[in-house]
Order: sequence, then C-alpha cells, then structure tokens
Amino acid sequence: MDIQNALKELCAQYAPSGFEQPAAKTAAKFLAPLVDEVTIDTLGNVIGLRRCGKAGARTLLLDAHIDEVGLIVTGIEDGFLRFRSLGGIDPRILVDRELMILTDPPIFGVVSCLPPHVQKSGDSDHAQPMDQLSIDIGMSQESAEKTVPIGTPIVFRQECYPLGENEFCGKSLDDRSCFVTLLRAAELLKDRELDVDLCILGSVCEEVGGRGAQTAAFSTSPDWCVAVDVTFGQTPGLSSEECSCKVHKGPVVGIGPVIPHWMSDRLKEKAAESEIPYQTEIMAGGTGTNGDDFQTAREGISTAVLSLPLKYMHTPIEVIGLDDVEQTARLLAAFTENLGKEAKFPC
Repeated sequence: MDIQNALKELCAQYAPSGFEQPAAKTAAKFLAPLVDEVTIDTLGNVIGLRRCGKAGARTLLLDAHIDEVGLIVTGIEDGFLRFRSLGGIDPRILVDRELMILTDPPIFGVVSCLPPHVQKSGDSDHAQPMDQLSIDIGMSQESAEKTVPIGTPIVFRQECYPLGENEFCGKSLDDRSCFVTLLRAAELLKDRELDVDLCILGSVCEEVGGRGAQTAAFSTSPDWCVAVDVTFGQTPGLSSEECSCKVHKGPVVGIGPVIPHWMSDRLKEKAAESEIPYQTEIMAGGTGTNGDDFQTAREGISTAVLSLPLKYMHTPIEVIGLDDVEQTARLLAAFTENLGKEAKFPC
C-alpha cells in the first residue's frame, strides 16, 4: 500500500469525536480488501475481521482510534461563533487559526484576534481563554443563525503533506496514522498463515473518553488487545526526562503495572528477532490510551500498548516519521504470527 496516499486520504476527512462517519467510511474502504468482513457498529466503530480458519481459535484485537480533536459551536454573537473544545486543545494555538465549520456543505472560518497595535500592555504575554475567543465566518447575525446550527462541529482546516525527507505533517495524525499502521500490518499478514482470528478496530470517541473502545470490547470479545496510539516525540524544549521517545527511532513499547509483562516482553523479543528498532516508555499508572478501557472491560482483557512517536500533538501540524509507521507495522505483524501457540497463560 502507498502509506502517504492512505495518510492523506484518511486524515483529509473532517471527523472530530462524535462525528466520525466520513473517517469511518474511508477507513472501511481501505480495510475491506485485507479482511474477510468489515462492519460499522452502532457507535461508528469500524471493525474488520480476518478469520484464521482454525477451530477454537482465540482473537487478537488491534486498535487505533479514528476521531480527531475539534471544537463545537455553542452560540452566535454579532455573527461570530462561540465554541468549546472536543478533546484537549491548547487555546494558545487557536488565535488566527483557519477552521472548517462542518455545516452542509462545510464553510470556512478563522479564529478572530486583536492586532498588536490595539492590544493593551501585557496582552501578548498570555493566552486568551477559549471562552473569550470567537470564530469569524464573514456573516451577519441573521445569516449565521440560518447557516450554522448550535452544536455544529468544527475541525482544523490543515491538510497533510510530506515534511523534509521522511516525515509527514498535518492534522489528525493522532491517531489515524496508527490506523494506517494497522492497515499496513494487515497487508504484511495477508498471505501468511495465522493461528488467531485477527480483528482490526478503528474506534471512535477516544478523545472524549474512549466510548468506542468500551463498547467494541464487548462486541468483538477479544482474548488479547494491542492499543496502538501516538506518544510524545522529542522536540526542542522537552527534556529527555519529560519525553524520552524520538521520531525515527522506531515503535514505543509500553511498560507498566497495568500492562501484562509477557505482552511487553513479547513485543520487545519480536522486535529484536526481526531487527526492528524500538523504544520503551514507562507507564507508571494509566496509559492514557484506549488500552485502559480494554484492560477493564468485561472480565478484563490482556492489553499491550504500542505507540508511534509524534511531534506537536493535538495541533494541525502533527508530525510523524514514515519509517516509524513501517517499523511499527512490521512489529505488529511479528507479534501476531504464532500468537495462539506462543501466548502465555494465565494472561
């Protein structure tokens, strides 16, 4: 598969938390040739299943969420839109930001700002709170009220494109880059014999609480999960203690008390056997991913966390390494092969 084209098409979809339908349709299209069946469930999760054909086979679930952070319209004043966030967005990045308001059809908007000439002393030293910002859509109050219903979602307008020699930049790479990684892993496994049923999940609503993962844990009933999400990639201003993971250094294996040790060990062992570079991240409590929801669903599901390093998280200019996508996919494929006979019990 062409990883860059898949990233461009999937990330181009305007699909914030709770409004994932465009991303779900695109994800299902890419997934269909790689599995036996694809469904989109009640909440909007995309679920692909590849059966291994062996009686009594257990199920491995690979998950990446397909929603993106965004905003939602809460009111209109003098033709300007008021809003709140869908997921964690830093107000500092919003001033003068280009946005798409997801009416039918979508319309362009820009977050309003004060020119430096009219700012008061000290205004430029701090960020404006989100409830003091507004979005200019170039309309009167009457036109805006007719065009933009309260509750309309909003996303960053940014497109995705190559950055430098081997990086990729744009919106919603958290976490659609990881879903593309799952697609690539499924492609690598397509002609290989498996001893587990493989379920690939594009989950919804992760940025607002993981509801997609919570429900999919019941409908797919897996024996094991690997939650694949992004983690913080090192950038200027971050110390190695705050963030030890680097872009271009390979996938990141989560290690901690809530992650079964045998699963973390297996990821590291398979990486070493396949000469895949990898990093580790200590997760001393919760993982901050869908893994937390899978681990406590039903009677509990053994769940590992594998991460893709990403710079500038929850902005419209997120950056990943294309080589990390390939290496992460290779590690997922290696983890999956022979899992049925090599998994350790009890889990």
